[in-house]
Amino acid sequence: MTALTVALVLVVAAVGVLRWRRPAWYWLTFGVTLAVVQVLVRYGSVMDACGLTVPPARWRLALARATNRPTPGPRAPRILRLRPTRTGLVLRLKLRPGQDAFDVAAASDRLRHSFSMYGVTSRELRSGVVEVRMTGYDVLKRVQMPAQTDTQPMRVPVALRQDGSVHYRDYRAIPHALTLGATESGKSVYQRNLVAGLAPMDVALVGIDCKQGVELFPLARRFSALADDPDTAADVLDALVVRMERIYQVIRAQQRLAADVPDAEIAADIWDLPSDLRPTPVVVLVDEVAELALYANKEEEKRRDRIITALVRLAQLGRAAGIYLEICGQRFGSELGKGITMLRAQLTGRTAHRVNDETSANMAFGDIAPDAVLAAIQIPAEMRGLAIAGDSSGGWHRIRAPHTSLRQAVNICNRHADRTPDLPELAPFRPTLSASADASSPTAKPSPATA
Repeated sequence: MTALTVALVLVVAAVGVLRWRRPAWYWLTFGVTLAVVQVLVRYGSVMDACGLTVPPARWRLALARATNRPTPGPRAPRILRLRPTRTGLVLRLKLRPGQDAFDVAAASDRLRHSFSMYGVTSRELRSGVVEVRMTGYDVLKRVQMPAQTDTQPMRVPVALRQDGSVHYRDYRAIPHALTLGATESGKSVYQRNLVAGLAPMDVALVGIDCKQGVELFPLARRFSALADDPDTAADVLDALVVRMERIYQVIRAQQRLAADVPDAEIAADIWDLPSDLRPTPVVVLVDEVAELALYANKEEEKRRDRIITALVRLAQLGRAAGIYLEICGQRFGSELGKGITMLRAQLTGRTAHRVNDETSANMAFGDIAPDAVLAAIQIPAEMRGLAIAGDSSGGWHRIRAPHTSLRQAVNICNRHADRTPDLPELAPFRPTLSASADASSPTAKPSPATA
């Protein structure tokens, strides 16, 4: 065996180990080049085999007969752009007459097999133009968020999608959301990523954690209000309703309805107000909504009705006042009592981690994306953090949040504790912290917090 053969064997073995142990590194070093060559060389035959070609136009056939040239073959969609990414390839295709985006979506599994890729998804950008995203490896097995993300005010990168793109929680586009998941499904990690992403922004955080505060109270330095029992939660929600009504009065006073004011400048929510008059937006995180809806006697039933009524009012009217709901729970259905289904109808964003039964998945997606129900109940128990995210448009994605420990979330909240706004309506519920702890230290341990 020659030295060249030995070197070649060692290189092949190294590439194999790299592909097994570090698929992302393998893709960036070898995989992307091989994939681009394979797509360009095999594109026409693969499209023909997958049924994504159309017969040649009649004028082409007539021209070939008139000039005695070979008959032209079937035509595949034209590649407008081929762009490598850190997780795969992105193809932008111009469809031929007679084709539509559904044809490409229906053939996505065949394209995955034909191009030897891990996954293929497609979406229509505009009429006749389809974007096909191919992933070269399982990006959700070991989530690595990109170093640069398109972070904007009230827009938080929280997870990675199966196609390699970043999943954002955009509160201005989807103001209220519901997150479901069984115990040990990764729901708490998803919530920590939300808090960690919101901590550096100019936003007030309000937490309701009826598990005696074990999830949210370690992050107390970044919260303007916290409640660890249903009684306090009812008072907090009532205070938020009062704040919402006051903000609407500010908006009405600043609507600027004069005839010479352009329509785009007429104030209809807080984002249309001048920056010096704009109230601080508020994100309300409810850790376990069932604890707010359960009751055992008449007094608790009255409190429960008061809580649900306040939540429904905030869900229906809070968007324009800059109040956004993030509701989490293991189950969320009509068995929690009256008003629950009305509240769920206002929660546009839906995220479901591993659930214990199909009914729980139906609670999240049955009314908006029935296809996502099957995907939600197929999440394996060992894939903690894997979830299905959808919205009222019917679209859904498989996502997974990067693992964020409680210590990491605490450090981020401590680092940005100076951004915690003081809201007059929520002042009685501001968590009190020990003066001996250094609030500005990112590594300081959290002191006990009380509402």
